Amino acid sequence: MDESQLQKRAQQPVDSGKPTAEADLRASDADRDRISDILREALAEGRLDAAEHSERLDRVYAAKTLGELEPLVRDLPVGRPPGVTVPAPAPRGYAADLTGENPNLVGILGGAERKGRWRVGSRITAVAIMGGVEIDLTEATFTAPELVIHCTAIMGGVSIRLPENVTLRGGGVVGIMGGSDVKAFEAPDSGAPVVRVDGLAFWGGVEAKAKRGKKVKDWTKKQLED
Repeated sequence: MDESQLQKRAQQPVDSGKPTAEADLRASDADRDRISDILREALAEGRLDAAEHSERLDRVYAAKTLGELEPLVRDLPVGRPPGVTVPAPAPRGYAADLTGENPNLVGILGGAERKGRWRVGSRITAVAIMGGVEIDLTEATFTAPELVIHCTAIMGGVSIRLPENVTLRGGGVVGIMGGSDVKAFEAPDSGAPVVRVDGLAFWGGVEAKAKRGKKVKDWTKKQLED
């Protein structure tokens, strides 16, 4: 065997023969969304209080592996190992799907915006660095039971506008020489989409509030048909 063949063999990965344990597999966005749906149902049923729900939800989106997700729903009746795909029931009024957009909006020394009629998914990432990001959901179609908007505002600002018939939950934005103005409110219907805002404001700000007179038209129409 010549030297070149020895080098090729040395570069080949070594197979230990041991399969990767399911708990050690990396979690996907779909895995995290499934667990957050289970936690939302537990909150609605009174199995978790608001503080417990918020704490577990923070751990959901920080989880890297399936093994970190499973303990978060282990004590709940609907909790199942996250490796088992079980579609979560969608709230009354609309059917959840996976066709929505999950955009990354970045405004650095400038601006970025997303508004008008569009299909929003389960997550939006907004980054404003010496600039601004505007997110207008007043004409959007919600395709998931819960939407998480993760904001980073550094010497800039993120502005979020919502329909008045969805639920808005805040308290997840950390302010360092900056702050947030998230006007949380609960929708009259317990099955309405939930929007959760979290992130960081450093010498910047995050604002989220409902726009008077604006409602989720598609969702309202389907709700009336049920």
